[in-house]
Parts: sequence; structure tokens; C-alpha cells
Amino acid sequence: MPGDPVPHLPPLLEAVLGVGSALELRTTLQRIVDGAAELTGARYAALRTADPGQEGPAEIRTTTPPPKDADGLDVPILVGGEPFGRLYLAGKSGGGAFTADDEQLLRVLAAQAGAAIGNARLYEAARQRERWIEGAAAVTTALLTGESAADALMTVAERARLLADASAGVILQSTPEGGMEIVTASTHDDPGDLVGTTIEPGSPVLEQLLGGEPVFIEDSATDPRMTTRVRHRFGPSMMLPLQASGQLIGTLALPRRRGARPYTDVERRLAGQFASQAALALVLAGARHRRERLAVYEDRDRIARDLHDLVVQRLFATGMMLQAAQRRARVEAVQDMLGKAVDELESTVQEVRTAIFALQQPPAEAPATLRGRALRETATVAAVLGFQPSTRFLGPVDSRVPDRVAGQLLATLRRALDSAARRRAVSRIEVTIDATAALADGRAAVRLTVYDDGNTEADEDTKGTTVTWQAPL
Repeated sequence: MPGDPVPHLPPLLEAVLGVGSALELRTTLQRIVDGAAELTGARYAALRTADPGQEGPAEIRTTTPPPKDADGLDVPILVGGEPFGRLYLAGKSGGGAFTADDEQLLRVLAAQAGAAIGNARLYEAARQRERWIEGAAAVTTALLTGESAADALMTVAERARLLADASAGVILQSTPEGGMEIVTASTHDDPGDLVGTTIEPGSPVLEQLLGGEPVFIEDSATDPRMTTRVRHRFGPSMMLPLQASGQLIGTLALPRRRGARPYTDVERRLAGQFASQAALALVLAGARHRRERLAVYEDRDRIARDLHDLVVQRLFATGMMLQAAQRRARVEAVQDMLGKAVDELESTVQEVRTAIFALQQPPAEAPATLRGRALRETATVAAVLGFQPSTRFLGPVDSRVPDRVAGQLLATLRRALDSAARRRAVSRIEVTIDATAALADGRAAVRLTVYDDGNTEADEDTKGTTVTWQAPL
């Protein structure tokens, strides 16, 4: 009765203290259930949440099954004045009925439980906030240590997936056609066909995404706004803009599996803050990468100028002096020696000019010219060989060789370099692309010659292999 003293104060006090001693929400809920059963002598106790999607499991109960046709108690639990769930008891020990004292004890415990749940909520929110902040800091550190663009996006997707307990973390970027495409995907398993999935122009969510607005989905499989071919695999989802300094980098999507609990308001807010921080880190990392590329390009341009202005001119002058000495020489052997020296100098000048051209190519960009593509092939095999093949170009190879012939030439060059790299004792490879060659019938042609000094397969004592290929222009 109201106003009567509460009986069994020590057990009640013990139950109240036990309920309030935990910090994790699930542990707190289990202690509420166990304390209610012990306090009232109930064989079965359960706490059913009003909104299981937002507050974890739908039901926490004792290990014993609910008795059939047993007397029961049912009291609400309020948290901050809002309904959280109901505490239900059944089957009093000894077979008797629950008394008014049992009900009052249960109501006192339910009131204390509401306060304990509120504290557990605050603790969980603080823990979540801490994890998301640490995750954003880790992403920023990773992005600013020099990752490539693709690796940077994967870092964001992977860390966000883990923090959100999502089934996948994907990043979408705009397509030239006006849609959006998944360019990066992190999942528990193989991302499979996620990468390349597109949101076509006209999709209901596309305008929001391209406008930098977040989109929250309760069930991707049934929401009419979702039109992708992989939507049936997912349930709740967040689609968050990666936007910083007025620049929309893309969208971070965090779908959960079908049947998973929806995202809470706290999770949505924290994920949105993470996306903003990650976008800023991506912008800063991109700017730093561009500055580094510019510094490399400027340094390479300076080296190229020095080579041209100093080395080439001195080599050319030395060659002129040797030619003059060759004309004056009386002894034939000396003339031959000077002639060979002139030829070596001319070859060296050609190789230096080739190196200058390579230095003047913008870094990290695929070359578009035949000369640049050929140099890329020799640079690739140099990583395997441990030395750089010599490469010479005769005539206007970039303007005279059509794309179709250039493709065939490069394929032959690739095969020849690969074969040369496989031979034993190879220490020198010479590549010559001659756009001034002619076929036997007089037609203009381009000729590729690849020489290496490695041992041949037929005879280990025989060194040197020459591959020649030509095609009409």
C-alpha cells in the first residue's frame, strides 16, 4: 500500500546496487532481470524492449523457460520519461501468487532500472563517440602518410565498416553520365560484384547524393528509392556525403545485412562526423600528393635542363674535337680508334637525350607517345634486370608511326624484353626503334631491333641474341 514501509530493504538495496553497478547496456539489462527474479522469488523474469531495433535485443530473460498458466507481474520501465520496455515476472517460487509487496518491490526496482539504463546509454554513447573519433584520427594519419588514391578510399571504407558494424563499406563517385558508381568496397567476404555497381541518372536518391545530402534507409531491399542490382543483399543503410571545402569527393555507404537493427540517431550523427573528417583528410592528402608530384616534376625538369645545357653540349664538343683529330691522323689504326670513339660519343649523346625526354614526362601519368611507351617498357624490365636497357630512337617515331603499328611494335618489344630478361648472364640490352627504315621493295618502314648479350639456350658458350621486327608505314 502507498505510504507503507518497503519490506525486505536489504535484498532490495542489494538488487538496486547490483542494477546500477554495470556500465554496458546489455549487462545492465541482464542484471535488472536477474535482480527482479531474485527479489520477488519469480522462477521466470524477462525484460522486453519497446523498440528492439534501437536498444539491442528484443528480450532479455532468465535461463529458465516461462511457466505455463502461471501468475505474472508486468511493470513498465521508463528512461527519461520515455517508455523503454516492460519487466515481466511469472511463476512465483512455492506455487503461490505474487503479492502487493512483490509488485511494489518490482516498481521500485523498475524505477532504479530506468536510471541505470540511462547511465548505460550515456556510457555507450561516450564509448561510441570515442571509437569514432579514434577511427577518424587513424584514417587521417593513414591518408597523410602517402597512400595512393585507391588505397586512401579503401582505408576510409574499411574503417567506417568496422566502426558502424556494417555488412559493407562502399564509396561511390560520380560518373560522366551523371550517375554514381561504387569504386571501392570493403566487406566481410569477397566484395564480388559490388565494385562497378551504378546508380543510374533519374534514381530518387541520386539528387540528394550529388547534392551532398545524407540518405538513411530502413531496408535497402524494399525501399523504392533504391534501384541498384545489389540492394536485395542489404537492410538498414546510411549514405553519407564525403564533402570538404565545397568539394564533393563521393558518398560513403554503410549498409547492414538484412534483418539487422537500424542505425540509431547517435550512430547516424557520429558516422556523419566521421565522413566529414575523412573527406577533409582526403582533400588534404590529395593536395599534398599534388605538391609532391609538382616538386618531383620541377626537380626532374631541372636535371633535364642541366643534362641538356652541360653534358650534351660538352659531349658534342668533344666529338667535334675527335673528328678533327681523326682527319689529321696519319696512322690507320689511330683513325679507326678515333672513329670508334666518335661513334660511342654519338651513341652516348642519343641515350642522354632519351633520358632527358623521360625526365620531362609528367610523373605518374601514362605516356601517350610511342617514345614514352617504349621507355616505360624498358623501365619495367629494368626493375627485374637491375640495370636500364639502352634505348635509341631514329627519325620522327612519334609522328610517323601510326597507332596500329605502334601497338604491334610495343607488343613485340615486350616479348623480346621478357625473353632477354630470362636469359642467363645478361648484362646489356640495346633497343633501337628506327622510323627511317625501308623494306626491300622500297616502302617506308619502322624497324625494331632488340639485342642482349645473354647466353643462348642452344649453346651456353654462345652469347648474344638479336630480335628484329619491321612493318610498313
